[in-house]
Amino acid sequence: MIEKLNPVHMNERTMGFKETFGLWIAANVVITTVLTGMLFAEQITLYQCLFAVVVGSLVGSIPLALTAKMGFRTGLPTMAVARGAFGQRGAILPAIVNVFMLIAWSWIQAYLAGVSLNYAVNYMFGYDNVNLFVIFTELVVILITINGHRLIETLEKTIANVMLVLSVVIFAVMFTHYDVHNIITMKVAENPDISTIVAFDIVIATAFSWMSSVCDYNRHCKTERSSVIGTYSGYVLASVIAMMLGFIVAAFSITSGAEGTYDPTVLLVDAGLGFYGFVAAVIVFLSVVSTNVMGLYSATYSMMSIKENLNFQVIVVILGIAVALGALMKETLMASFFDFILLISTLFIPIFAIILTDFFVLKGGEYDNEDICSNEKKLYHYFHGFNLLSIAAYVSGAGFGYYFTYVNPLAVGSAIPTFIISALIYLLLMRVSAKDTNKVELQNNG
Repeated sequence: MIEKLNPVHMNERTMGFKETFGLWIAANVVITTVLTGMLFAEQITLYQCLFAVVVGSLVGSIPLALTAKMGFRTGLPTMAVARGAFGQRGAILPAIVNVFMLIAWSWIQAYLAGVSLNYAVNYMFGYDNVNLFVIFTELVVILITINGHRLIETLEKTIANVMLVLSVVIFAVMFTHYDVHNIITMKVAENPDISTIVAFDIVIATAFSWMSSVCDYNRHCKTERSSVIGTYSGYVLASVIAMMLGFIVAAFSITSGAEGTYDPTVLLVDAGLGFYGFVAAVIVFLSVVSTNVMGLYSATYSMMSIKENLNFQVIVVILGIAVALGALMKETLMASFFDFILLISTLFIPIFAIILTDFFVLKGGEYDNEDICSNEKKLYHYFHGFNLLSIAAYVSGAGFGYYFTYVNPLAVGSAIPTFIISALIYLLLMRVSAKDTNKVELQNNG
């Protein structure tokens, strides 16, 4: 099937519940999500972390599920759907933001995969070359992505099954080798940087980072039920597994007297469990391959939504090379990881608050899908292709998110308030604009 922006018709769709569930398992059992869980170690207790991760995942996945519903109904990629709210040309704004965020996210993941794979290979064979393994990881990603969504959905389901089995093995090994009581009673820092509510906010922000990719895949779902439930359940399960793995690995390493680490490979190898460390490295590698494939695929579609005559395969290669080169910045990326997660709240959340409000509240849960692509009827052309009201709402929402994330952080976190404020501003502006338009029409008719 040729990769294209046009709506995917029902007879072309290939993803059932198992494929959708597996896709979102593979997407989020990834080293960056594990690293996010590590951030909570020594900041909050095990039970507080479990609460923040479980509840945050359950809440944060609701917008994901709504986006999955939107993807099924329209059959369009995410950044094409964005035209409904932002306008045919205005949707270039979220598309550019999306490309930047996906590439930056992939930089971090490719580097972490290279480090983990290098650590295991060095232990097993004495060979050390992080740069080579970073490039190798992204080369595999390019080769998979260039073949399109059919190969991706098949491999993601397989990778998900393998990762779940291997994750159970790693959890079992850790819990039998280390004293669980130590992480239950582990003391938190006297002046922690992350509270339970901030951890909850970070978990939600992580969920929002995936919203830009949902429609790209769920447009291929056969039923709305499989699209919504498969995405929600797959993401929640993966998020809980990955973040709790990160917390537990870090806690075990700290309580055993070592430096805190997110990587189970390091923990197990240092404990003399080299084989299981190698297994953990395989999990890390597979998780990054599966996630970076999804990120590269979505970034390519975002580029195609900006300029439609671009060749899918060519863009995959160009962006893939950009990811490989960027990942070689290494520790520079890691120094900014926490700030990067917060940046997602500022840039991503307002976009999807506006898109979801437009689709479900203002447009009744449907778009003219063909006109989204062709623009023949000009239904989503607005003012010279720009919906100035959605852009104003986005700037306001992003400004709100920035201020209450970086300048004057809220005690309750900024993710949910930013979403609500952005949605309300957009809804208010559109309602007022509609009333003014109706008044003008009545005056002209009178």
